[in-house]
Amino acid sequence: IKVVHETPMSALIDGGNNLGYVSVYRATELAIEKAKKSGFAMVGVYDSYYSGRSAYFMEMIVNAGFVGIHAASTRPHVLPIGGIKPVFGTNPFCIGFPSSNGPVVYDIGTASIMVGEVQLFAHIGQALPEGIAFDENGSATTDPNAALRGGWVPFGGHKGYGLSFAVQALGLLAGAALPQGKVKDYGFLLLVLDPKLTLPGGEFPDQMSDLVTKIKSTPKRPGVDEIRVPSERSFRERERRRREGLVFDRKVVESLEAL
Repeated sequence: IKVVHETPMSALIDGGNNLGYVSVYRATELAIEKAKKSGFAMVGVYDSYYSGRSAYFMEMIVNAGFVGIHAASTRPHVLPIGGIKPVFGTNPFCIGFPSSNGPVVYDIGTASIMVGEVQLFAHIGQALPEGIAFDENGSATTDPNAALRGGWVPFGGHKGYGLSFAVQALGLLAGAALPQGKVKDYGFLLLVLDPKLTLPGGEFPDQMSDLVTKIKSTPKRPGVDEIRVPSERSFRERERRRREGLVFDRKVVESLEAL
């Protein structure tokens, strides 16, 4: 992993064909370091793959007091609307904000389903939801193995398609086309912003907490127990699993034990 281009506010990193868990972690550290000096940082990583959960890196950024954006273009599995050949990755997009009550993080994949889920469904013999996947001939399928040979669509129709396209383009800023001259290569882009660039008094974390409180205090429809904001359920689930442990499908455990 090496920096191949650098300015006081930016860097481009050659991931050296290392797993994204390592290369994007280094990129996040560097982006935070630069943002502390300049108030802004933009760092891209290419020649790397699979960084896992984007919110992990976003929590690093937010806990350092910054607003962050992370976009990742990935291996093609996703079809353009009307197409039968994958051209997009599942292309996750993540954005995070510091608040007085802790990080607020929005982390999504722009595909209707993530690759790991399709692979898991194939492994345990579970059908996919209808209407999202197609085989290599462009015929609709619920067979995860057929979908892995074909592809699936972005979430949310044309809106998700447009967002997936945008993430793919942001990957180019991270050098995604450099290793093989192909836009399908992986690219990880991090943008880190100090809220004090526009709010020098440091009001943003309190304002963010006020926004969350306002949303959660919205009058609820009958039968609704609570209004949640992005990442709230995830943080609760993390604490629950720390107490109660993790649950895995037995076939997955058996496969891991066999390995």
